Amino acid sequence: MDIGIVGAGIIGLAVARELALTRGARVTVLDKEDRVGAHQTGHNSGVVHAGIYYRPGSLKAKLCRDGVALLREYCAEHAIPYDEVGKLVIASTPAERSGLRAIADRARENGVPGLAELDALALREVEPYAVGVAALHSPHTAIVDFPAVARRLARDVEEAGGSVRLSHPVRALRETPTGVEVLAGGPDGPRRLRFDGLVVCAGLGTDAVARMAGVSGDVRIIPFRGEYYALAGDARDLVRGLIYPVPDPRYPFLGVHLTRRIDGEVLVGPNAVMALAMEGYSWRDIDLTDLRRVAAWEGTRRLAARHWRTGVREVFGSLAKRAFLSAARRYVPALTGADLVRTTGGVRAQAVARDGSMVDDFVIDTHGRIALIRNAPSPAATSSMAIARHVVGITSLLDS
Repeated sequence: MDIGIVGAGIIGLAVARELALTRGARVTVLDKEDRVGAHQTGHNSGVVHAGIYYRPGSLKAKLCRDGVALLREYCAEHAIPYDEVGKLVIASTPAERSGLRAIADRARENGVPGLAELDALALREVEPYAVGVAALHSPHTAIVDFPAVARRLARDVEEAGGSVRLSHPVRALRETPTGVEVLAGGPDGPRRLRFDGLVVCAGLGTDAVARMAGVSGDVRIIPFRGEYYALAGDARDLVRGLIYPVPDPRYPFLGVHLTRRIDGEVLVGPNAVMALAMEGYSWRDIDLTDLRRVAAWEGTRRLAARHWRTGVREVFGSLAKRAFLSAARRYVPALTGADLVRTTGGVRAQAVARDGSMVDDFVIDTHGRIALIRNAPSPAATSSMAIARHVVGITSLLDS
């Protein structure tokens, strides 16, 4: 059984590894970049989410909890640093207490271990420089180097007899009566590859590959850029672990937060602004073709009509450092403008439905011999190994 995987991010590599090890498949991973984990895998904050926020019974809730256990075990096996620094979700005003209680109830229903509800004094025992009226403490929320995990997964694939072909953009594909043909370009030009089935884990490129396959579907990827600042010098000592706000339940974004990384850096962010290209990592990255396709999607127009005020606030936050500082100082008031230094951000591939709603769960479709992961934003990296097991378990193309 020969299976192709489009996308050498953490999910594509986890799927390839799972197929090779549990199904004995001969796997070939194709990616247009010259390294694994070049986009969402390599541009996230490194948080291993415990499963606090997600709707009980959803794929996110189940696969996040399963994924944490699998990832922790995998990191221990391969000596990849994994640190349970803990997370505080802080209510900064009395009005946010009800939202905090709702999160605590949801987290317990999801089976998140070790939770504690803290008052204003107790939260400072966890984070001495943080303030708020109450907090939820998740002591087992962790941090990890996801690019390092992706590199190890790629080694596993190759050691199992598979192939990871970088600088191999997919240029065309078609389903045939006996499999899937893919035209993928390498340094010497495109080659025709034949597979019994194909799994698309293309993140920001999902829509482009879906169009090639003729399965556009009822959701589209909208790119949202998340921008970050890093704390400079001694300001890093103001944050021990992870400090999060009570999120707005209308959006799948968690708001500006403070995140200690596995390398000791502390990030402030991200915001969420609609990018001007699928890979729009800055305001200078503009792709008119991408913009036309995003604007033509009826879901984009409905999303903009419904949430334009929030969009304006996010753009202001992108352009004004003081907006980031103000958001961070709600929780760590000792911070100053000099403590924040602009650093690398990322672009989130967020699926939006026709009605303008942001899809708030993982979405996996199968079309004959092609499986597409349509929506896999956070906590996808945390859940990657569980997502891989799920995909391998539900895709009929593997039984053909």
